[in-house]
Amino acid sequence: QVQLLESGGGLVQAGGSLRLSCAASGRTFSTYNMGWFRQAPGKERDFVAAMSRSSGGTLYADAAKGRFTMSRANALNTVYLEMNSLKPEDTAVYYCAADDSDYYGQSNRSPTKYNYWGQGTQVTVSS
Repeated sequence: QVQLLESGGGLVQAGGSLRLSCAASGRTFSTYNMGWFRQAPGKERDFVAAMSRSSGGTLYADAAKGRFTMSRANALNTVYLEMNSLKPEDTAVYYCAADDSDYYGQSNRSPTKYNYWGQGTQVTVSS
């Protein structure tokens, strides 16, 4: 089992940047495929980005491509989401998630693929 704790959220003006972190504890972090999702009030939880346990094959939602970068540091048990050129529509609670399956692919765009979730961190982008 793994515990996840997000940090780095906050209030930023449109066009600004934020770097989210997700620190993992418990079972060996390097065995998990990781994902970032977000949920705005009254909306479903949407995929943002995912990365395999070996840091390969990064997936991005169309809304994140070119603006967001996901990375991981297995030695630090941490995954990151660098967000640039933020827009008001990026406002949401951002969650990191861990998937302990052996398969990584397009199915990692779905929240149902993930076994473990953090509590989320609020990102608010003002216009």
